[in-house]
Amino acid sequence: MMPAFFDTNILVYLFDNSEPQKKAVAQRLLEMEVASGNAVISTQVLQEFYVAVTRKLAKPLPLDVAEQALCDLAAMPVQLIDTHMIMAAVRRNLVDAMSFWDALIVEAALRAGVQVLYSEDLQDDRAIGSLRIQNPFPKQAQR
Repeated sequence: MMPAFFDTNILVYLFDNSEPQKKAVAQRLLEMEVASGNAVISTQVLQEFYVAVTRKLAKPLPLDVAEQALCDLAAMPVQLIDTHMIMAAVRRNLVDAMSFWDALIVEAALRAGVQVLYSEDLQDDRAIGSLRIQNPFPKQAQR
C-alpha cells in the first residue's frame, strides 16, 4: 500500500449521518489505511476537522465527542505546518489557481511524502509531482 493523506472533508464524513454512503466509504478507507500504517494528516486537517464537526454538520457533535474524535485522529502521523509550507502554498495558490487552504493541504501531503491524497474537493485523478489526488466516493454518491 502507498502512504495516503486524508483531506478534512473525508474525515468529517465519519460523523455525518446525513450522508450514510459517504460515511461508510470514509470509515472503510480510514480503517484500511490506518491498519496498514499508511494514513497521514496535518495540523491543518485537525483544526479544520474540529471546526467542521462542531459547527458545520447538520447535527454538530458535542464538544466532548469532537475532542475525543480529534484525539483519535491525532494518533495518526501528523504533518506539522511550518512557514516554508505556508510560503509554498502561497506560490501554489498563485501559479495553480488553487485556493490557499487547498494548496496548503497539497503542500502538507507532498512534505509527508505520500503518494495519494484523498479529497472530495480537489480535482480527481490530478497528479502533482509524485502525488495523485483521489476522490474515494463513487460518482452516484456525489452531490
